Amino acid sequence: MKRRRSVEELREQSLALLEEDPRRALSLAREALSRQPDAESFYVCGLALCESDESEEGLDALRMAVQLDPEHADATVALGCELFDACEFDEARGILLNALRIDPHHPEALYYRACLRERRDDHDGAARDYQAAALVDPEGFPAPIPLSDETIQTLTEEVIELLHPSLQRYLENVPILVDEVPSVELLRQFDPPARPGEVLGCFAGHALTERSSDNPWSAFPATIFLFRRNLMRVAQDHEGLLDELRVTLLHEIGHFLGLNEEDLEQRGLD
Repeated sequence: MKRRRSVEELREQSLALLEEDPRRALSLAREALSRQPDAESFYVCGLALCESDESEEGLDALRMAVQLDPEHADATVALGCELFDACEFDEARGILLNALRIDPHHPEALYYRACLRERRDDHDGAARDYQAAALVDPEGFPAPIPLSDETIQTLTEEVIELLHPSLQRYLENVPILVDEVPSVELLRQFDPPARPGEVLGCFAGHALTERSSDNPWSAFPATIFLFRRNLMRVAQDHEGLLDELRVTLLHEIGHFLGLNEEDLEQRGLD
């Protein structure tokens, strides 16, 4: 006769499958929750729901975990991180501050507090938090790689020089601007909102293929934006950073030329 798995085993297996098979992880988490609806089960189920793109239910489960056990550091951190990804920055900040009260050295809480500090232009404070997170968990939360205006300018020129001269002429009228992070208004243009740390660049305006004499607005200049802090955090080393910047530039130039996401993915620019 097959032995029935314990609640602890169900939760452990769910956590192990989160990235590889989130739907299976969610099934195991729900079974654990039905058998033992405590803070740990709500926490594991919340993670599995969020990983399965059921963020609203996931937030509810994480809130219940924290309500049942206000000192559950991992559940509190997970709630704060999910609120950050949902662009609920004020609430996320309060939750993460509470998490750091519970565990002052929690690397994920430190990392996400750094992300929040960047959004408030507190770059010195963010650097301290990134360094603290990297000291605790250097592989999981490496410190961001510096990215100067000079590096961006040089690589931008190199990328444009590789394009056909006719495309270079079009791009002469497309400013490439650098912002530190994407604005909340930009993030909330998507449904659901784009995750704040995942937007590396953005094309604003009409693509060349959309321009028409019937639409005078299409003649207004287009703009490409690069988001420095997100680029700094996405790479593991300087060479990786340059590769990410190069791909991001080509991705946004592709949008200017009228390519959609599927076209860009086929070209390895996703």
